[in-house]
Amino acid sequence: MFRGKAVILVVEDSAIIRMSAVDLVLSAGYLALEASSAEEAVRILESRTDVDLVFTDVQMPGTMDGIRLSHYIRERWPPVRLIVASGKAMLAESHLPEGSRFFSKPYNDHAITDAIGRLLSGDAG
Repeated sequence: MFRGKAVILVVEDSAIIRMSAVDLVLSAGYLALEASSAEEAVRILESRTDVDLVFTDVQMPGTMDGIRLSHYIRERWPPVRLIVASGKAMLAESHLPEGSRFFSKPYNDHAITDAIGRLLSGDAG
């Protein structure tokens, strides 16, 4: 699936949390892209063919939250892996597209990087 380092798109409206998540992705050895809304994330996905995983927050401004974004990505770009996080909502993974992972905030950095590695290797567990 990869052409080198995996590319991970971080979608988070809070600039501080987004920077922290981007740092986490970079420190784990992946390439990071960032978007502050679902609409911006869709524009990035439409303009690039190298995004391997999207790590998104649930609550975001605009017409699409992270749950709707994850379903849209699964329908339009099925190979893209998905991690969804929220500090306000507790979600059962059954509310998300198959193979997605959910984490409540504050999340454990190691748990996120472990999930990224597992998803990118094809292990949804």
